[in-house]
Amino acid sequence: MDLIPLADTDLRVHPLNLGGNPFGWGADREQSFAVLDAYAATGGNFIDTADMYSCWVEGNSGGESESIIGEWMAERGNRDDMVIATKVGMLEGRATLDPANIRACVEDSLRRLRTDRIDLYYAHQDDPDADQTAVAETFDALVREGKVRHLGASNFSLDRLRSAQEIARANGLAEYRVIQNRFNLVSRDDYPREYEEHLRADRMALLPFASLAGGFLTGKHIPGAKVDSVRGGAVAKYVDDQQAVNALGVLQSIACDHVTKTTAVALAWLLAHNTIPSVIASARVPEQLGDLLAGADLTLSPEEIERLDAAWPDAGRAAAPREQKDGAR
Repeated sequence: MDLIPLADTDLRVHPLNLGGNPFGWGADREQSFAVLDAYAATGGNFIDTADMYSCWVEGNSGGESESIIGEWMAERGNRDDMVIATKVGMLEGRATLDPANIRACVEDSLRRLRTDRIDLYYAHQDDPDADQTAVAETFDALVREGKVRHLGASNFSLDRLRSAQEIARANGLAEYRVIQNRFNLVSRDDYPREYEEHLRADRMALLPFASLAGGFLTGKHIPGAKVDSVRGGAVAKYVDDQQAVNALGVLQSIACDHVTKTTAVALAWLLAHNTIPSVIASARVPEQLGDLLAGADLTLSPEEIERLDAAWPDAGRAAAPREQKDGAR
């Protein structure tokens, strides 16, 4: 599978951005290594994590995912082949974009990842209490020092993203070039049309998280079904929403036509947007990678995209078949 330019950066990435969220809780070290090995064997090179993963688990304090990824790269000797993205600003007790906190957290991430640079470093969430100019200056300094190559913003409103960009440009500082917001077939509030238009005009990229709606779009979570999953509770709101269940039905119909899984179609729909070069999805065991990779390799017809667009309110996403993409691709 070809690697794709990430916005206007010098990074080239796989269309499946492997989520490191399960590493250290849903998947132990051995399982995580197996998933990472299987992903790399297919040509995968893009791994997403965060300093907070997985502080919500009893006995964990955050950084477990980064540590596993760092140990894996050290053992495999493949750091230069990987594009590593991590985040700052949501770890319990350190959930701020205060410059001193950013500085301390990036050093911790570098140590855990066993590397001298982070390829893509996100502000994990907006911090309304932090001075945006000071934040921009701190991130810019990390880029100039070579500790960070490119910057991203996650969970930012469009207004706050624009404000941050204006400050960076006015002062000649490194800008956010990649956005990571929640976006999937049945959850579109965090990526409205105006956001998409802004990214397209500015040649930025969206890397959506929760791309499978917590597992709902895999088709395994339906009313009355019991699923053995560490994230089963995250899909309850969709299982109980008839509109979401109807959207899943459209997904299943198209999957049937392609003789593939709903997982693949859900990811292919995301990748049909010309602002989305890669989608974040995770696997707890190597066997789960097949459906994710199938989505990265599936091209939907314009008619199929229109059916999926119409399966949820605020449709008409201006999606285009991948062969027509420009901009972020």
